Amino acid sequence: MTALARESTGGMLLRRLRSPAAWRETVDIFAVLTAASLPWSTSLAGIFNALMLLCMVPFLDVRAFLQSLKRPICAAPIALVLLALVGTLWSDASWGARFYAVNPTIKLLVLPVLLYHFERSPRGRWIFIAFLVSCALLSVMSWLVAFYPNLALKTDPAERGIFVKNYIDQSQEFALCAVALAYPIVMLLREKRYWFAGLLTALALSFFVNMTFVVVSRTALVTVPIMFGVFALLHLKWRSIGLISATLLVAAILAWQASPYLRHTAERFSDDYTRYVEKGEPTSLGLRLEFWRKSLGFFAEAPIKGHGTGSTRGLFERVATPAGQYQASAEVIGNPHNQTLNVAVQWGVIGIAVLYAIWILHLRLFRGDGLANWIGLLVVVQNVFTSLFNSHLFDFHEGWMYVIGVGVAGGMVIRGQQAEAKTGEAGS
Repeated sequence: MTALARESTGGMLLRRLRSPAAWRETVDIFAVLTAASLPWSTSLAGIFNALMLLCMVPFLDVRAFLQSLKRPICAAPIALVLLALVGTLWSDASWGARFYAVNPTIKLLVLPVLLYHFERSPRGRWIFIAFLVSCALLSVMSWLVAFYPNLALKTDPAERGIFVKNYIDQSQEFALCAVALAYPIVMLLREKRYWFAGLLTALALSFFVNMTFVVVSRTALVTVPIMFGVFALLHLKWRSIGLISATLLVAAILAWQASPYLRHTAERFSDDYTRYVEKGEPTSLGLRLEFWRKSLGFFAEAPIKGHGTGSTRGLFERVATPAGQYQASAEVIGNPHNQTLNVAVQWGVIGIAVLYAIWILHLRLFRGDGLANWIGLLVVVQNVFTSLFNSHLFDFHEGWMYVIGVGVAGGMVIRGQQAEAKTGEAGS
């Protein structure tokens, strides 16, 4: 019996190793683990992502995959990576700096892979559920750390309510989850499934309460209303938009009155601007304005093909005022905190055209109705508007949120379109 059991176990493992379906399921599991670990750990997310890609190799249909790369939604991200590689040829930076600057674009090569896989996999929703549950657990830890700071793995005491990573990454996650839940909540209400809708509403509110009373980034304060506006225009009637807008306005006023932290975060806008304009101090807003002003000047010097990959830091060093002064003009940085300017300085108008092509093509991909369309659209919209204040497509955390969100949702959308096409052909 023991020998038979061993043979059965060995035979079962051998059959799974030979089964394309088993490998696809393993890829899905590692994709789930990647999404679940992203809010907590960059290392784990990287490891699970590498294992996911590795498990796709044994039964990859190379011809079909290469054919899928010809689609514009896949070709545009690849083009930006190639531009970064080619841009090393005319850069004045050291070769180490050039290749280091290529690294943030490499993640975009995973996007076509995810589009290809989830075009064929029926488990795309697993990834979104895993990310939502993971962020909900992180929200609980954020509250615990707010009251018990010693629990934080972060050593910076200034970042209140941050268990891991930083307040910008956490705000991006919570804002995306909270607004993304609006679509299933509305659909459930229309189906009169009130209990489930109430549960998701409570979850969405928990994210907003955390951002109101614990910690929030100013980028999230600006972009959340835009994301809600997109949802309202796409999925609500004008009467509903008016009622919900009035309700949100009242809620915002109450939150403003109840949360000293929220008022302090918003009031820092004007304070930072005043200190920068009058004294040239390196405030958060002042530094961004300084970076943008100088980057526009660098772009004007080489508007067509830019200064080359990895050139940004050297350009800022060239125009910086003497070190040691408490002035925004003395700061040297390799990232101008604006995605368009980050691309423009290095690759000029050519880079801007490729960057905007990526965003436009992916926005067009999610024009239809359905949960996958809504999540994909929201991921792109969030990335576009937060990239006004940061280089979020190139940042590790927000960049992977974009790659995973667009890759998985895009694959689901294409899968649905193919199913509708087959149904139409069968009906005709």
